[in-house]
Amino acid sequence: MAKPVIFGAGGNVGRMVVREALRRGHAVTAVVRDPARLRGLNADGARVEAGDVTHAQQVLALAEGHETIISTATRYNPGSDSDAFCTASTRALLGAARESSAHRLVIVSTMAILRDASGALLADAPLFPDETRPFIRSHALGLELLRSEGENVDWLYLSPSGNFAGGGRSGRYRVREHGSWSDGISHSDLAVAVVDESERPAHHRIRLAVAQ
Repeated sequence: MAKPVIFGAGGNVGRMVVREALRRGHAVTAVVRDPARLRGLNADGARVEAGDVTHAQQVLALAEGHETIISTATRYNPGSDSDAFCTASTRALLGAARESSAHRLVIVSTMAILRDASGALLADAPLFPDETRPFIRSHALGLELLRSEGENVDWLYLSPSGNFAGGGRSGRYRVREHGSWSDGISHSDLAVAVVDESERPAHHRIRLAVAQ
């Protein structure tokens, strides 16, 4: 039985990751900003804790006693400072992975900041409206911090390849090194990939999951 702590557990992907980990018999701590709004996670069998992924001391305290840190947390609200969120949360998660019992870190994010098989930056695709560019840039800042400050942390950056949305759990997926907008995967199958990857050493990898 593994013991993951999952930040961003109240989001669409986060909830699926919690349920997938519980399905496997793992002892899950689900971290959300307001536990009162997510009583269903308790009913599913998770231990629910309040916490802010941008507060380093909170993240460290919540990670202690666990084996793996998983973060699906993001912030995309009008007027929010996504640069500050991605920078602070990445540094808090790296710090917790260094200093707590949880020495493996899996961050679920966007493939838009990665490249396709030709080497082209996926964020350069014309499908992105201008208002999403700051959000994409913020995630690039987070990945750069993983690369520059995470040399002594076993980290993995994992993203869905292409479009992802609701859908059933097939339990099957493929892993790719490059993304493609023609790919797709459901939230449930992305959660399978997240928990699979959290159960094995990552060591400075970037992976993309796509439906099989």
